[in-house]
Amino acid sequence: MHFEFLQELVALFMISIVVILICSRIKIPSIVALLIAGVICGPSALKVVSDLETVNILADVGVALLLFTIGMELSLKELARIKRPLLIGGMGQMTFTILFITALFFWFIPWQNAVVFGCLVTLSSTAIVLSIFQQKAQTESPHGKICLAILIFQDIIIVPMMLLFPLLGGNLELSFQDALISLVKNSAIIAGIVLFSKYVLPRLMFSVVRTRSRELMLMTTLGFCFSVALITASIGLSLSLGAFIAGLLLAESDYSLSVMENVLPFKEVFTSIFFVSVGMLLNLEFFFTHIFIVVLVAAIIIGVKVLSLIPVVKMTGYSLRTAIISAFSMAQIGEFSFVLAGYALSLKLMDNNGYQTFLAASIITMTLTPYFINNAPQFARSILLKYFKKEVDVTEEIPEKQTSLNDHIIIIGFGIGGKNLAKVAKDSGISYVISELNPDTVKRYKNIEPIHHGDASYPLVLEHLGVEKARVLAIMVSDPVGSRAIISNAKKLNPNIHIVVRTRFLSEINSLRQLGANDIVPEEFETSIEVFAKVLNHYLIPRQDIEQYILKIREEVYAGVRQTEIKSSLSDIKDQLPNLQFASLKVENNAPIQNKKLGDGILRHTYNVNVVAIHRNKEEIQLSPDIIFNIGDIVYLFGSQENILRVQELFGTAKVD
Repeated sequence: MHFEFLQELVALFMISIVVILICSRIKIPSIVALLIAGVICGPSALKVVSDLETVNILADVGVALLLFTIGMELSLKELARIKRPLLIGGMGQMTFTILFITALFFWFIPWQNAVVFGCLVTLSSTAIVLSIFQQKAQTESPHGKICLAILIFQDIIIVPMMLLFPLLGGNLELSFQDALISLVKNSAIIAGIVLFSKYVLPRLMFSVVRTRSRELMLMTTLGFCFSVALITASIGLSLSLGAFIAGLLLAESDYSLSVMENVLPFKEVFTSIFFVSVGMLLNLEFFFTHIFIVVLVAAIIIGVKVLSLIPVVKMTGYSLRTAIISAFSMAQIGEFSFVLAGYALSLKLMDNNGYQTFLAASIITMTLTPYFINNAPQFARSILLKYFKKEVDVTEEIPEKQTSLNDHIIIIGFGIGGKNLAKVAKDSGISYVISELNPDTVKRYKNIEPIHHGDASYPLVLEHLGVEKARVLAIMVSDPVGSRAIISNAKKLNPNIHIVVRTRFLSEINSLRQLGANDIVPEEFETSIEVFAKVLNHYLIPRQDIEQYILKIREEVYAGVRQTEIKSSLSDIKDQLPNLQFASLKVENNAPIQNKKLGDGILRHTYNVNVVAIHRNKEEIQLSPDIIFNIGDIVYLFGSQENILRVQELFGTAKVD
């Protein structure tokens, strides 16, 4: 084992941790901190790492995993939806930038070298831009979408650029026959990947998920990701583009959430290594001796990219405000530019001084990216106010993820309890969504119920289920560890959500309550209640007495635990009077309360309960003494548990909720 590299890797991690902690104290973004850590660890500073090639391999893995997760979030349908900005924006940005740079440097260097420099400048950093957009939740914003489309085009255009460089250097020897054979072979390989993903991958993923083995899921996911990446790399495409394709294909799977939750931790680690590796490439001695030229080149790069991107984004139909924000967001050099720069250096299309100047200027542009993205809206507003006052009020809202879920129930587990709850919710007109770990159950009900495969103990899965807008979270699985994680993460994402959890034993009530569960139903206790009720009923004990026994035991066991809430202005009273509760009862046909007036006082004076609200035909009606109770009315009552139990005889029905 190469313990030497392991020691270097540990040192690299430790230095990075210290730098990130220091930078976080002075409000410097983590991406910039990682670049600084790379400079410190690089050959021109502390020389912590001697095996730069291995670090670069790890960095390539990081970029590949980043593109894989982006592909997972997009899906082929989403990619088809952005085809216009991808083609028009991507092609326009590349053409404008290369022509601009070539014209600018044509008088100082040979035109071939100027074209090469234009190709290097046209690429932006997918890793940096999309990482910041993900952190700031801006991937669904107008500028997020157009930037993503252009960045994808840039990743695709790398292959033609690599074919162009030998042609510019006079080193390309490729016959028409060789080109035709290569095209047919590459097309066959891509077609094979698509067919595999359509006919084999779904069955493979189903078999993997059935085992419920996270280790197997992770191995399968990474295996598929890097297999496609290696195949695309073997035909001249980049690793990251192959990983992006793998992500797009897996996004169509029913188990995409399970895939994402397993890969995310690895993506963060390897992407961080990429940023460190970029910093390690910088030669500090060259930087300080040529600092004026480096800064000038960096300024030219930023200026050219901003000026070329603004008209291109406008051409795709977006507002000038979005165009300005997008332009500043992509004003840096991309990670693949370093690959192309090294290739150009080997073809003698760039000398070492030019390579180091470009590298140093590129790192400056990358370092400034978080600042540009954070302040791009202010830049846009200032420019609009000064030069385009008519467009100052033009704003574009960030669209929310397409979902109709709002004020809904999240059902965790689709066993008997989950199915019954879903049936009652459907009959009551309450929207709901289901999370289930059993792939067989998901497959059986996916066209019948709004069911998704995923482990709800992960925040990512809860966000996908719409936890931030949900009203109730019902945990219907008997998994103490999983239930605790679900409750904790759900309360962090939505502190106001009402959580009902099923548990096996009474001893778990207090711990679940402390985590934030509102209603806890222990199977052990509820089973014992049902058993003794049936036993007493067999001995012909009056039903009223049995109900009194049940009420007494529940009060002893659930003291301080059960809280029932309805939407009412009196909801705060219950916190002050814990012996009282709310209940909703339905007036059934021929019930004693039917056709009685609210003003008769039978509920208040005979049963000592108060009417809080009455819903008729799903609408709340104005309370008055002349109100007559009709069949189907839902009456919301407030009183003691004992009186609520007694008053049910007037409605001819059991308590609704």
